[in-house]
Amino acid sequence: MVRGAADVHGAGGRAGRVLGFPLEGFGLFQSLLLALASAFFTFFLTTCIAIFALLGWRFAGHPGVDFTITYRDVGFPAGVLVLLLALPYFLVLWVKAKVAK
Repeated sequence: MVRGAADVHGAGGRAGRVLGFPLEGFGLFQSLLLALASAFFTFFLTTCIAIFALLGWRFAGHPGVDFTITYRDVGFPAGVLVLLLALPYFLVLWVKAKVAK
């Protein structure tokens, strides 16, 4: 027998979801780990996109480009921004779970 979503996650269904994954029930360590993982993922993804953009710029006939720009001016600020947004978000979720218990 197939159980419905209300059976698995309770009848309330008030939990936030991202891409179908529930955002509740995390401990403090898990919340911090998710915030750091999202910042690392953002850093590497934006750096990769910036590297390929500069590579295309170079293949288009423009002069040589310093590829450290991708880390310094794109990847690092994006990673820090996501970390500054994700830390409070996941910590608020953790506090809400503690208060609800």
